[in-house]
Amino acid sequence: MTVAKDGTERLRLPPPRQGWGNTFWSLFGLAALGAILVACAVYTAPTVLSDWQVREAARPVPNGWVTDGKCTTKIVLHICDVTLNLRTSTGSVARRVNYVFTGAHAGDYSIAVMADPERPDLVTADLGLDRLWNRTLTLLVIAGAIASVILAGIVAMIRNRQAASRAAQ
Repeated sequence: MTVAKDGTERLRLPPPRQGWGNTFWSLFGLAALGAILVACAVYTAPTVLSDWQVREAARPVPNGWVTDGKCTTKIVLHICDVTLNLRTSTGSVARRVNYVFTGAHAGDYSIAVMADPERPDLVTADLGLDRLWNRTLTLLVIAGAIASVILAGIVAMIRNRQAASRAAQ
């Protein structure tokens, strides 16, 4: 029982008992969100970081081509997976890139292969460079939201366990 500022007493009810089934499904959901967060870090973040490194020096390359490319849209979230190829004097470079960005768009995207002459291994496309700020903010917002939900879920589980432990005493 706690006393409010106006002197009235408040009864605090313990949270409903959570069985191991509820805990399992909560942990399963948090693990799934963690996997999505890892996927953001593995598939999307490296391309964003490398595009920031070459954004100033990247130029269209005549000996570059796309062998595979696909974009999907979920409401306003666009996900493009593209394989870029570039023939250089030392051999060929093939790079699979993933672009995630937001915006309203209908129709197809056209892309041009671009590269920094000093770093041809970081071959990219004008689609990614044109939307670099959008991609960066989209990644930060999505990763931040997922991390916040994971953290809030962990805190809620700890608080519920502590409250149930206090109620049992």
